Amino acid sequence: MTDQELITGILNREKPAIQYLISTFHRQVIKTAYHFVQNMDDAEDLAQDVCIEILESAKQFRGTASLSTWIYRVTVNKSLNFIRKNKRKQLVRQFETFFSNSKQPGTDQNPEPVTENNSLHHEENRRILEKAVNLLPDNQRIAFVLNKYDELSYKEVADIMNTSVASVESLLSRAKQNLQKKLISHFSEYANRK
Repeated sequence: MTDQELITGILNREKPAIQYLISTFHRQVIKTAYHFVQNMDDAEDLAQDVCIEILESAKQFRGTASLSTWIYRVTVNKSLNFIRKNKRKQLVRQFETFFSNSKQPGTDQNPEPVTENNSLHHEENRRILEKAVNLLPDNQRIAFVLNKYDELSYKEVADIMNTSVASVESLLSRAKQNLQKKLISHFSEYANRK
């Protein structure tokens, strides 16, 4: 189904088009939202919001970019708006996550499959990295999440962010430098405490 056929189907409220939209993009929207909000329940709620937004705003789709690019833009914007509105709630959740010594049985909020090779040390490093990513400026964080977590090309990220490939390269370079500083600082403090 082409982007235009899908948009036409959505505008006409055709069930197959809506089912195709959800089956094609829902999981990726959840994954992208999760990397911003760090909570699977919130990411799933945001995915529903994104789907509703796409259904309600389909007539505004101009076709200047691909449908997937537009859906990523909506997902990133909804995720950032959620974070801004729930900043205090997010901070409390991050502190609880960071300082909890062990997971409660049956409450796995990790969207990635758990394997035998995943250790507590690996999980703690992942949390430290996520915390550092969350502290990046918005544009750096968006570029980093879309490129590193969602594995989108520089061109795709540039389309989603409505900027140039050179700007994306610059944002990613600055994001990596900032992450290195934050992580070196964190692990230096950790080493000094031992």
